[in-house]
Amino acid sequence: MRYRQARRNSPRNVSLILDWVHIIIGALVVIMAVAAFIDPESNRVLFPIIFFLASVLNMVNGVYRYQQSGRDRRKKASAMGLMAIALFLLAVMVISAVSIWRRA
Repeated sequence: MRYRQARRNSPRNVSLILDWVHIIIGALVVIMAVAAFIDPESNRVLFPIIFFLASVLNMVNGVYRYQQSGRDRRKKASAMGLMAIALFLLAVMVISAVSIWRRA
């Protein structure tokens, strides 16, 4: 039973999940960005979603780096920087969503 638990949380599995998160969110962001820039007026609701997905991606990267940093202060600072960027993107998402909803 103990072996099963250690196997499920192995770094290889976490790395694989992180890769899949990058692929899926990256593809979604690219598809939505292309659609939003081709016709910005009718696809303006996509902008907050794009910012939200970018924020999620940065937050996932920041948490992963923080967990992998150990005692290295530079790696922890890098992780905190990614989390700060994620919070900034989240704020931009809120601002863009409010400005879109006011227009409608």
